[in-house]
Amino acid sequence: MEAPARRLPIASEIVEAGARRLADAGIEAPRLDAEIMLASAAGVSRSAIVAGMATPDPAAVARFDRMIARRAGREPLAYILGRREFFSLDFEVIPAVLIPRPETETIVALALEFIARRPDSLVLDLGTGSGAIGCAIARNAPRARIVACDISPAALGVANRNVDALGLGERVSLVASDCLEALRRNQSFDLIVSNPPYVAAGEIDTLMPEVRCFEPRIALSDGADGLSIYRRIAGGANGILRRDGRLMVEVGAGQASDVAQIMRGAGLEVISIANDLAGVERVVVAAPKPEP
Repeated sequence: MEAPARRLPIASEIVEAGARRLADAGIEAPRLDAEIMLASAAGVSRSAIVAGMATPDPAAVARFDRMIARRAGREPLAYILGRREFFSLDFEVIPAVLIPRPETETIVALALEFIARRPDSLVLDLGTGSGAIGCAIARNAPRARIVACDISPAALGVANRNVDALGLGERVSLVASDCLEALRRNQSFDLIVSNPPYVAAGEIDTLMPEVRCFEPRIALSDGADGLSIYRRIAGGANGILRRDGRLMVEVGAGQASDVAQIMRGAGLEVISIANDLAGVERVVVAAPKPEP
């Protein structure tokens, strides 16, 4: 007599077991992460998992178990999935690039407001990483052109794939550059945007394990006081920014006044400091001083 076929576990059982492992590891939203990972492992939507409309096969369950183990080790969910949504666009992310964050959408929104008044803007995205800022601007400002630069060859590879996937190759150019060093000095920009490394070296150990242990240190910290890249940007901006142009930089919590002072010290006029959706001062906006 044949033994009865072994029953495949239903999605809710698999999620529950995975969520318990994540909760034990201190993950903030264990069930949500488990649902998202099972959906990815099974190649279905999260809604299908939640509604019980999918029965993952053994191969999917094995993939899920491996993903759970990585997440329990505090690896960021975005790196496990290889994707992250930013400004309603889907971006590839790998450990060579910083994971795009919701607060960074603030700088994109401000950039689009500025570009609305001059649709044919030439925009420089300094330290592009995955290309999220530059691509989000290009996708929502169809006449703007973007020069996106980064010091990391691996990051530029990711950015290039994201540019191609979003169909933006004709308007987004990638340049290998250490800050402003490789840019042509006879080229001028309407807008410069940047989310530079701004975590002070002494603060790295205070970050969450997902950030401290997995995200690229070169994209997180300047290895100094967290302000050195702003000094380099401010010092070079006047040479490549059009007289009526704008410089927009993301800053860490509590850094806005220091960065504003750096801008003023470099001969720029601080136009505004914008808050993100959490009410944190997030973006310093500056411009060349008007000619007397």
